[in-house]
Amino acid sequence: MKGAATSSGAAPSRDRLSALRTRGALRNLRAPVVVPESVVRLHRLARRRLGALRRRLAATQRFLRSRWLRSLQLRVVTTTLVISAMVVTVLGFFLMQQITSDQLQAKELQAGNVVTDGLPTANTEPGVDSRPDGAAAQNLMDTIVSKLQAPPEAESSYGVAILLAAGYSGAPVYRAGETAGVVTGQIPAKLVSKVNALQREGKSTASFTFAKMGSPSALGTPVPGLVYGVPVGSYYQLYYFFPLTQVQQSLDQIQRTLLVAGVVLVFLFAAIAALVTRWVVTPVRHAARGAQRLSTGNLNERMPVRGVDELAALATSFNEMAASLQEKMTALEDLSQVQRVFVSDVSHELRTPLTTIKIAADVLFANREQLAGPVSRSAELLQSQLERFESLLTDLLEISRYDANVAVLDAEPVDICDLARLSADVAQQLAERRGAKIEFRLPAEPCIAEVERVRVERILRNLLVNAVEHGEGKDAVVTVAGDSAAVAVAVRDYGIGLAVGEEHLVFDRFWRADPARARTTGGTGLGLAIALEDARLHGGWLEAWGEVGRGSVFRLTLPRTVGAELAGSPLPLAPDEADGSAGSLADTDAVALPDGVIANGAIAPGASGADGLAIRQPDAGSPAAPETADGDGVGTVGTPAGAPGQPRAGSRVR
Repeated sequence: MKGAATSSGAAPSRDRLSALRTRGALRNLRAPVVVPESVVRLHRLARRRLGALRRRLAATQRFLRSRWLRSLQLRVVTTTLVISAMVVTVLGFFLMQQITSDQLQAKELQAGNVVTDGLPTANTEPGVDSRPDGAAAQNLMDTIVSKLQAPPEAESSYGVAILLAAGYSGAPVYRAGETAGVVTGQIPAKLVSKVNALQREGKSTASFTFAKMGSPSALGTPVPGLVYGVPVGSYYQLYYFFPLTQVQQSLDQIQRTLLVAGVVLVFLFAAIAALVTRWVVTPVRHAARGAQRLSTGNLNERMPVRGVDELAALATSFNEMAASLQEKMTALEDLSQVQRVFVSDVSHELRTPLTTIKIAADVLFANREQLAGPVSRSAELLQSQLERFESLLTDLLEISRYDANVAVLDAEPVDICDLARLSADVAQQLAERRGAKIEFRLPAEPCIAEVERVRVERILRNLLVNAVEHGEGKDAVVTVAGDSAAVAVAVRDYGIGLAVGEEHLVFDRFWRADPARARTTGGTGLGLAIALEDARLHGGWLEAWGEVGRGSVFRLTLPRTVGAELAGSPLPLAPDEADGSAGSLADTDAVALPDGVIANGAIAPGASGADGLAIRQPDAGSPAAPETADGDGVGTVGTPAGAPGQPRAGSRVR
């Protein structure tokens, strides 16, 4: 029992020791691995070098790809080079195989003739058919080798050996044979076995095989060659070795010649392809450049005509097309000039009778209360239509100035936010009659740009009136934003919208989405066309977006300085999916509207009046340009003075 107790007490100690070791190992695993600073720097340097190499490879790939896609001659020459290389390689391979086969056959024929001529000499020696004995057999083999070995004046050397058949090389004959230029130990065993079999059958047929053996001319170095073997009588075997050194040298020379000729032939084909392609591509390239210059307005561009082939026909057709285009363009320019002069003259000439008619209409309108009912109503209609007629004449004169390229820009630094608010007068009155509002979303900082105040105000007034008229009684949103290079104004409505393709047609003169729709504002149909020309005169963009049922967006983008190129717009053209957030009055600061600004149908008297209306803007710390057309920075009408926290009915300026 005592021993059992001791044993049971020792077990927990071992378990505890094992647990302590496990904790120590885990603690060592959790310990951070310290990497030397030099290894870290080396790793960073390698990553930088690898990144630079990747960038250079990518730039090279882009350059080669663009060069490949732009040059027809490069593609033709490269394709010809690759195909020619493949054809020459395949053809050279088959030629080399055929030449090698012919060379080997010639060598086999030559070697077979030597063996055939030497066999009778060996068979006619006295003692060949006698059983070998010491000195006589040795003298016989020496005599046969001396007669059969290659003479010094021979074109090709070869080795010869005569050996005793298996079983006859012992006493009294102690030499297995005699050799001249053949290492007997290198004779292939298969050939020896075949010669033995032929000798047992009593046949004198020669056999041969390919092998590497020592050559007399190569000082024992193994060289490839033909090994022949033939039985001589019943006791002797004759072997020849014909080295293929000369054949190999000839084949190497032929291979080098074929390689050089193939490379020259491939590049010759490429040069021919480049020359032929140049003959074809050069006129096409000249035609492309001529067409490009023709498209830029150089109507005197012509191509030289050489010969009567297809390229000459191309040049002739191009010249005829250019001449016809020049004639048509000249006729169109003359017609356009006549039309512009006609519109300008008619507009000017109509002003005199229009002034007389307007004076008479003003007299009738002033005395309409003294007239009968139908006559009084006619006086009112005459007054309104004369005003519309006068607006139409003004717009026609403005369009004629743009058509004649005589419009001049008189730019000055202007805050676009102020222009957006000041342009809402006519649109606000129309919105009141329709029960809608105009909401302004303005940045906290001014958006200053060098523009002509009158033209930009005319653009915004046209956009706002269109937004209210086509908004189906729904609110409109005006968003202003700016960045370092440009400022933008987006006018958003939630009305009928635009069908696919109509975002370009809206800027055409006298275009209507619905021809049956009446103009409630008395517009002339030239407002957006003039607005587009005003935007282009500033070097800006006027773009439209719309979807049926979702309304439309018109975005005006102008450079901050005159003559600067636009790279983008601070506002997106398409509205955000979650638009409609109007902001919170509690998060904005009140900025008084200037006197005379229409705000929700009322004229703001100023910031100090008790009933003055104010437009809300974001805090000074908020971003000046909202990220989306419906982002933060919502302009709203504040509460009247003296009643904080109680917004007035219809308090948003829309």
